[in-house]
Amino acid sequence: MTSEPPLLPRADPVAERAANDPDLPDLITRCLDGDQVAFAALYERYAPALYRLAYSVLLDAQDAEDVLQESMVYAFRNLDRYDPARGAFRTWLYTITISRCRNARRRKWLPTVTLGHLLTLGVEPPTPPAESPEARAAWRELQASLAEALRTLSPRLREAVALRYGQGLTYREMAEIIDCPQKTAESRVRLAHEQLRKAMSAADQAALEELWSL
Repeated sequence: MTSEPPLLPRADPVAERAANDPDLPDLITRCLDGDQVAFAALYERYAPALYRLAYSVLLDAQDAEDVLQESMVYAFRNLDRYDPARGAFRTWLYTITISRCRNARRRKWLPTVTLGHLLTLGVEPPTPPAESPEARAAWRELQASLAEALRTLSPRLREAVALRYGQGLTYREMAEIIDCPQKTAESRVRLAHEQLRKAMSAADQAALEELWSL
């Protein structure tokens, strides 16, 4: 079993807790009966995580919002196709979202979009406690360095980073969502780590690990 470098932090899996809520089957049943309140409840529960996933992959706020809306509309129209025996509800939603992200990439190439905002959406270390101007300046430099490193990732590797660290998924869950063997999911994360490390200076890597208390 390969060990992955501790480059990126693991996100708090809010979506996972929501997926395990005991009222989920009832909400889905009510949605199938046309209950608009239930539709609103499901949207509010899952939309933030789906938006973060889409943004982490597409790196554009408007495109991420479009994908979110497309994904939720598709999910609501096809709720009768969701089979709990085949996987968690959030996994089903993530699969839909990744598919819509790939469609969006085919429609529009985004080579020059800044990745800076990605660092504020759950794929970043916590803000350092020091409040000195020097610490803030160093933090901004570190953010810029990580943003530039993330820019070097291919779309497939960025998907892996977004799912593994933005959503806190296991490799098994990732493999189900992106429709590949688990070993392939592991390989993509490992390759992303390697590429990010190559793109960052040794000093920036050390600073990042110190901030994350690794």
